[in-house]
Amino acid sequence: MSSEPYQSHLLIVEDDNGRRGVVLDGSEYSIGRDPTCDICLESLFVSRRHATLLRLPNGDGTFSYRIVDGDLEGRRSSNGFLVNGYRLRTHNLQNEDEVVFGPQVRAIYYLCHRDAVLTEPSDEFDITLISPGMIGDTGPNGQKRHSLSLPISLQRQPPRRSLLKLRRRRLFG
Repeated sequence: MSSEPYQSHLLIVEDDNGRRGVVLDGSEYSIGRDPTCDICLESLFVSRRHATLLRLPNGDGTFSYRIVDGDLEGRRSSNGFLVNGYRLRTHNLQNEDEVVFGPQVRAIYYLCHRDAVLTEPSDEFDITLISPGMIGDTGPNGQKRHSLSLPISLQRQPPRRSLLKLRRRRLFG
């Protein structure tokens, strides 16, 4: 059995092409309008190389991401970005941080983690069988099984207004 910390990093990106999710597991991502960027943003307000995401080790076997304005050669973007409403040049991303690159272009960072995941090797002989007798209304010992059908009082009925109209039509023809 292993019990290692588990985490996943997700970036939900919204731009002129709509919304999409990007799973982050690499060490570096370029973000920008240039089609060669790892995360390409469709907007004229976004620089060709607008930002860079860098993975940073936390020291406990996990890691986090830092967003930096521009590219790694020191060239900054034309308009910069906002993180949670603040104009920053660099920021260590936290869960649910919103990064705005321009009008209607943003990304939301999500960090999902569990303290430990216990896994066991799968048992190839662990099979659940269903016998035909289990499908009926009674179990093997004759006990009543729960029904999935709704009682008449909970089934969808026509709105009261339509019932009144039907009655009026029958009375007044």
